[in-house]
Amino acid sequence: MLQRFLVVFLGSAALLAARDVTFRGDVAPILYTHCVSCHHPNDIAPMSLLTYKEARPWAAAIQEAVVSRKMPPWKADPHYGKWANDPSLSQAELDTIRAWVQAGAPEGDGAIPPAPVFADGWKIGKPDVIFTIPEQKLTGTGPDHYAYVTVPTNFTEDRWVVAAELRPGNRKVVHHAHVFVVEPEKKVAETAKEKATDPAVEYRKSLMIHEGTLEFVRPDAPVINDGCALDDNGVFPGSKESDLTSLLSSFLPGRAPDVYPQGTARLIPAGSKLSFQIHYSNTTGKPETDASSVGLIFSPGPPKEIARRIDLSNQMFLIPAGDPNHEVTECHTFSKDMYITSLTPHMHYRGKSMRFEAVYPDGRKDTLLLVPAYNFHWQITYRAEKPIFLPKGSRLVITAQLDNSPNNPRNPDPS
Repeated sequence: MLQRFLVVFLGSAALLAARDVTFRGDVAPILYTHCVSCHHPNDIAPMSLLTYKEARPWAAAIQEAVVSRKMPPWKADPHYGKWANDPSLSQAELDTIRAWVQAGAPEGDGAIPPAPVFADGWKIGKPDVIFTIPEQKLTGTGPDHYAYVTVPTNFTEDRWVVAAELRPGNRKVVHHAHVFVVEPEKKVAETAKEKATDPAVEYRKSLMIHEGTLEFVRPDAPVINDGCALDDNGVFPGSKESDLTSLLSSFLPGRAPDVYPQGTARLIPAGSKLSFQIHYSNTTGKPETDASSVGLIFSPGPPKEIARRIDLSNQMFLIPAGDPNHEVTECHTFSKDMYITSLTPHMHYRGKSMRFEAVYPDGRKDTLLLVPAYNFHWQITYRAEKPIFLPKGSRLVITAQLDNSPNNPRNPDPS
């Protein structure tokens, strides 16, 4: 079996070497499929790879980055789940890049496929409407700054959003940002009775929040048989509905725009406002300005299903000094049938790995997502190739490992 594998592999390499591998005929299609969504002008990547002239100086660096799987950034273990936004290169594509570089990175004479077009830099395409915050002035020095800005939509009717992209006005200083929907007070008052009987709203109310961040905990929470010391199935005194359910879009390192699955959409009621929360890093050493924006694309009418966001969070733990592998868990049992369309692990500098596991009512267990090498600088949303069905009574078990040791290069203080 080993001999057969070697023959097939070497045969593939020989075929690549036997013909000319060029940018136009072979490499450009790979870059257009996997790389240029970030590597185009005025986006997060430091250089554009849209043209041969732009890509040629980076040929060796491209080979090193893709062969090492450093690029495109993707942290999910391939053994679990299938993800629609997986940008990983196939082995054949890696071999093509390698052969191109070894041949001297020629341009070639053949036809080149049309390069992707980013309408004014928007990855979602040309938005139906754009909302921009007033210009923010920053010193460029001192501690980080957080801006909270609300802008009116002036919508006179309800609008259904199928795609949203939050774009920083100044990428040098915007570390991350969020935009929330703030419904009009009159609308909230008029629909209070309706919301009280809305199963989806009642479901969200079962998610507990404390001081603005979801914390599923009760003082006497026991350790249950699947190892979860933190469990959201009790009642936390003073709990209220989570503001995070109104989160419309985010800009985070490595995160793609919010494009909702076909047949689903997010609602922005008439008269709503948009609340921007922006984290600025004062690191340039000189005065800076920013006017970040969010672009929205609308559905012509109501969707078949309403897309909703649920945040499950555990902040009730202490990490021992120097601990290289501290485990933290969070669990949630669903009170109705659910379809999961995406999963987003989120930790900070000590985050090491995270596993999402479904425990079904019959006791079966299934790992939905494993991120074995979490990186705070690449906060990726993993979008399911097909919605993941969890029947009523299923339990989602989230297990995180955190590295508080000196060997973690991102750790600000192991002590």
